[in-house]
Amino acid sequence: MARHARQPRESAEGGEERGPSHRWWVLGVIGLAQLMVVLDATIVNIALPSAQQALGFSNGNRQWIVTAYALAFGSLLLLGGRIADLVGRRVVFLTGLVGFAVASAIGGGAPSFEVLVVARALQGMFGALLAPAALSLLTTTFTVPKERAKAFGIYGAIAGAGGAVGLLLGGVLTEYLNWRWCLYVNLLFALVAFLGGWRLLDAGAPADRPKLDIPGTVLVSAGLFCIVFGFSRAETHPWSSPDTWGFLLAGAVLVAAFAWWQTRAAHPLLPMRVVLDRDRAASFLAMFISGGGLFGVFLFLTYFLQKSLFYSPVSTGLAFLPMIAVMIVTSVTTTNVLVPRLGAKPIVPLGMGLAAGGMVWLTTLDLNSTYLAHVLPPLICLGLGLGMIFATAMNLATAGVSPRDAGVASAMVNTSQQVGGSIGTALLNTLATSAAANYLVGRRPTPAAVAQAQLESYSTAYWWSAGFFAVGLLVTVILYRRGVPKSHPVEEPAPVRT
Repeated sequence: MARHARQPRESAEGGEERGPSHRWWVLGVIGLAQLMVVLDATIVNIALPSAQQALGFSNGNRQWIVTAYALAFGSLLLLGGRIADLVGRRVVFLTGLVGFAVASAIGGGAPSFEVLVVARALQGMFGALLAPAALSLLTTTFTVPKERAKAFGIYGAIAGAGGAVGLLLGGVLTEYLNWRWCLYVNLLFALVAFLGGWRLLDAGAPADRPKLDIPGTVLVSAGLFCIVFGFSRAETHPWSSPDTWGFLLAGAVLVAAFAWWQTRAAHPLLPMRVVLDRDRAASFLAMFISGGGLFGVFLFLTYFLQKSLFYSPVSTGLAFLPMIAVMIVTSVTTTNVLVPRLGAKPIVPLGMGLAAGGMVWLTTLDLNSTYLAHVLPPLICLGLGLGMIFATAMNLATAGVSPRDAGVASAMVNTSQQVGGSIGTALLNTLATSAAANYLVGRRPTPAAVAQAQLESYSTAYWWSAGFFAVGLLVTVILYRRGVPKSHPVEEPAPVRT
């Protein structure tokens, strides 16, 4: 093999490390793939009313367009991460891209409700391959501390802001083209990411392949499925219904059995060395809690802007742009300047506190609120808080992980955020609906009373979201270690090629 001036080194997946400029192209490819997965949840929500009218499905069935994706994605993420460790991150990344694109094309052209649900489940399945492969590629590509901090700052901003980007893009596509383009747009994202990944990412299987833990895979996949499904059922069934608590109980038992099995399996799916590190455990919990609280912003503030202040879908998306900008700047600044000097312990709890404060601020909104005076300030506060949380937690959740565990550690990050988001959505929806119904008890359902009931429901969701972030503040203060994170040795060079 010919040697270049920089003496390229062999990567852990059998490739070579090239110039550092290539790493930033890799970040672009990985970031685009992550954006496609993250924004898909909210972009489809914007398209739902139009899709329902076009395909003629009922309000009761509407939730399955969202739930089908969440079930497949949330329950298969850990398996997807381990497959990336077993087969190779490049091939799993490219396979996930192609599968996600094909599923999006099927959904975009769906002639019926049933086909659309199947397409959404396929999107979730291939997303469960794509998301952990993307993050583990980032983990193994950027091993120099300064470069890693900058890369995770950008990646964390994408992960946190993707939902708001989906609202804006979904609004534009639905308003000016057709709801089907909210799915077709993934073909463009996937094509660009695939061509970049094919060119830049290194081929080859991992040098040190772990073996697949079949019992653990079955237990955790079934357990996560039951948990996500149980909380999804809570949106349309009472908590006392066996369809709700039965699945939640079964999921808890299966996940507990999975945790027990991981301490005894010869080749565990999720080795305890990955989750027992204090900083890493704190980061997983931070992603879980903030994932649940974040939906209080995107979901209920979207409804408030459209239903109470009568914003168009495009205007609603534009309203979130300042928060996205602040989140990006904060993410990059936090990981490059603050965490290297102060460590995660003051940064993530501060972010949780700011996010909680932003949620409490949102409870003051009413029918007379204006954007500049009342909506924008709490959004800026939330952007600051979320920017501190996401980039820092993602960085520390994968820092120091051995190459053979990079995929499953990355999957845990995505699993924490996805399951937290699913639980948060169901809880907040249920609490908000109950608040609206309770307000109307004993009142005539006049337009003014109904409008005020909606405000009560949004306020309830914001208060509970603030509570989620307050718990996150307490948890991260306790768990994160004091001081600057230790620099871990470079275990694996960047999987790029010229």
